[in-house]
Amino acid sequence: MTLQDVEQLVLDVRHELVEWRRYFHANPELSFQERHTSQFVYDTLASLPNLELSRPTATSVMARLKGTGPGLVLALRADMDALPIHEENTFPFASQQDGVMHACGHDGHTAMLLATAKILSQMTAQFSGEVRFLFQHAEELFPGGAKEMVEAGVLDGVHRVLGIHLWAPLQVGKIGIRTGALLAAPDRFVIRIVGAGGHAAQPHLTVDSIAVAAQVVTNLQHVVARTVDPLDAMVLSITQIHGGTADNIIPGSVELRGTVRTFTSELRAQAPLTMERVIRGVTEAHGATYEFSYENGYRAVVNDEATTERLRKILTEGFGAEVVEEGVPTMGGEDFSAYQDKVPGTFFFVGAGNEAKGIVYPHHHPRFTVDEAALPIGVKSFVLAVLGFLNECE
Repeated sequence: MTLQDVEQLVLDVRHELVEWRRYFHANPELSFQERHTSQFVYDTLASLPNLELSRPTATSVMARLKGTGPGLVLALRADMDALPIHEENTFPFASQQDGVMHACGHDGHTAMLLATAKILSQMTAQFSGEVRFLFQHAEELFPGGAKEMVEAGVLDGVHRVLGIHLWAPLQVGKIGIRTGALLAAPDRFVIRIVGAGGHAAQPHLTVDSIAVAAQVVTNLQHVVARTVDPLDAMVLSITQIHGGTADNIIPGSVELRGTVRTFTSELRAQAPLTMERVIRGVTEAHGATYEFSYENGYRAVVNDEATTERLRKILTEGFGAEVVEEGVPTMGGEDFSAYQDKVPGTFFFVGAGNEAKGIVYPHHHPRFTVDEAALPIGVKSFVLAVLGFLNECE
């Protein structure tokens, strides 16, 4: 099969591809609640030839497609869940669910994998081995759907796994791919500063939890600035402060919440130890106490070298060297890492931003959208990857 043949197949399905994306966008569902989305996916796949369908979890779908003979097994993944955001876009297919929105591109991911399944289901004579299409629930909500799907056995017998993220910071028409760390481990923490409340007119009779909390926030900034090698990447952000009930009362306690993002396991393990040392020192100095809890989120997404470099070659041959560029790591997190814990895998970016069209809003923004010209690029990437990996001996 020639490159022109693949491009024509992608072109033939483009109308449905856009229609599917817009349907998913208008009908978003939150993590672990993707009942209608997963049923739509299941019913659409059931209309295609040669696919074996299953429901690994209540709101996910897996389709298996076998080629002409034995060979490698390649898994392709798309996430399906939306976010608890009220959409501010006004296009005709804007969210019909108040307070729920596809603000990260998962609507496009699901549509691209459906289109890929449609194309490949009609060309089983063109490859050996097996393709598994993983339509995953709950990427946005820890502990995540990927972990549940792995536990359900979707990767049993799989040799490699690939995933695409439509990426607004990357211009449409570009593909970003990178060996090694691409997305960080997103951990979270809660700090409760306990003082002694009282009247705001008599602060000397209190242990001011707000004043102590302010010092904790300030001093935690030194964890990154003064305890981490400048050549290592780490983010520590306080994102919530809760405390107080009235303007004449010094509260007895204040709660702080936030996130830590790291790439390496060593830095990830060190972060809570350093944080607690700082918190303990500040609170003791001011006569307060503290409670500190730290929860590890998804592991960092680290792309397998052999898989990534093979995929880079396939994509470069299919799109040209001017399209495929080095992916830029981000401190965002992704539960695709759960698949990489099981088998070698690569996660890569397909550019979806377009300043000329006003598609400039970041992921998780109420006006986020993607340039739909990115969708065929994602489909072509998946089809080329299947043909490239499954027609190669290992």
